[in-house]
Amino acid sequence: MTVVLGISGASGAIYGLRLLEFLRELNVEIHLILTRSGEKTIFLETGKSAAEIRGLANYSYAVEDISCRLASGSYPTDGMVIAPCSIHTMSAIATGISSNLIVRAADVTLKERRKLILMVRESPLHIGHLRNMTLLAEMGAIVAPPIPAFYHKPETVMDIVDHSVTRVLDLLGLPAPNARRWEGVK
Repeated sequence: MTVVLGISGASGAIYGLRLLEFLRELNVEIHLILTRSGEKTIFLETGKSAAEIRGLANYSYAVEDISCRLASGSYPTDGMVIAPCSIHTMSAIATGISSNLIVRAADVTLKERRKLILMVRESPLHIGHLRNMTLLAEMGAIVAPPIPAFYHKPETVMDIVDHSVTRVLDLLGLPAPNARRWEGVK
């Protein structure tokens, strides 16, 4: 399986990092697009450098490189996730403003009818945000904000993060073997 992973500058860089780690464990071919804001946020929130993050992917692209293979529908991928997805990036995708590679790759993903999953990180939301989310859902994107669940009785912040990440893996059709799932009331 081939997955494009975009990491934007929204808070929640740990979601992108954990998704990279899970995808590597599942032997997925990872094509990474890391925005400049994403680089800064990753460093501020995790202490990891952009080089360390890029080293986890099979391929990495500069956000300005709109001539690379991910900018064309003729290059086959199985889907794309933006984790975390800033409101700026979400809005650009919703309105078709392909000003950089992360937005262009998302646009290609939508036009080719591939899975696009956006882990939108913002709260509270105003009506403009909600309208853009509606536009994206109508275009076929999956808006999947990392909202914690507590039925699995998380003990650490990483338990909460991993639950959101494994839900995204499910959406990609890549169930994580150790995902903690709802089992019903016993």
